[in-house]
Amino acid sequence: DSGNCCPIPFHWYPKIFNSYTLTGRMNCVLATYGGISLIGLYCKLRSKNTPAVKAT
Repeated sequence: DSGNCCPIPFHWYPKIFNSYTLTGRMNCVLATYGGISLIGLYCKLRSKNTPAVKAT
């Protein structure tokens, strides 16, 4: 065991999203708001492209 707690592809994750620093907390907030915004934008664009079902 090399003492590395994180797998190789995610070695940057604790550095960027560190909850002990102001910058790390800001990155967490920005990532959360960005993800919510992308989901909302996706749903909004998807609803414009799909035609509504007409009631008969």
